[in-house]
Amino acid sequence: MITIIPKPTDIPSDNSTRQVMDELDRMGEPYRAVFLEGIDPFSSDMQGETIWACGIRQNGHNFETLLALSLHNQVINTPESIVTCASKVMTSALLYKNGVPTPNTFFTESRHLAGEFIQAHGKAVYKPVYGFDGVGITLVESEEQLGNPPYYLQEYIPNDRDFRVFVIDGTAVGAIMRVSDSLTHNIHQGGCGKAVDIDPDMAVIAARAAEAVGVDYGGVDLLIHENSYSVLEVNGTPNWHCMQAPIPKLLASYLSQQSKLSKK
Repeated sequence: MITIIPKPTDIPSDNSTRQVMDELDRMGEPYRAVFLEGIDPFSSDMQGETIWACGIRQNGHNFETLLALSLHNQVINTPESIVTCASKVMTSALLYKNGVPTPNTFFTESRHLAGEFIQAHGKAVYKPVYGFDGVGITLVESEEQLGNPPYYLQEYIPNDRDFRVFVIDGTAVGAIMRVSDSLTHNIHQGGCGKAVDIDPDMAVIAARAAEAVGVDYGGVDLLIHENSYSVLEVNGTPNWHCMQAPIPKLLASYLSQQSKLSKK
């Protein structure tokens, strides 16, 4: 049995969970949808199931419940990898550790040291450690522009676009280019997305990034840098806006495959 945790931010006009459930219906694959808020992991009858968390709320209850369920079930993506992706610091640390190209990154509580990093690079990109949808990302050119610590900073790589590559089970299956006039090209911040072909470098780097953070599937955000790509972040509960690849069908097939494997 596949158990689906719906994405809390789904709305009728943008319902990621429903798209995948529709594909499971077409496949004749049984599933049930439940909300984490209605589950007590200490009395739950979930045993040996494949649980797909399309999305979770960034709070202790959702994470801890999913973590407890993972003791007796296969959770996709794992709670640990979802939290890793939510933390820009841990994501960057794992990209560094695994030699995945990513912008020069600095993390500190010291305004002075943050200011030195900015000065050394001329300007830097400040990002909230647990930010999402491009909210709070700003370009800073001096220490005086910084708010309260901690400071997660990356070198500024001039660009007029970025790319999101969707990876499932180690393979890049779809990609879009996002363009805007602002610092971030996130569609939630007004960026426009267009499907693009996946070139070999894009496929390899995106797959390496997904493996580094431990996701079964994910959205890997890339910038063009020095004739190749640099990984900005990996999303563990990604949307697939504007992609021509049949992501819901591919995800449904992957979940079905994993459910069958878990029963063996």
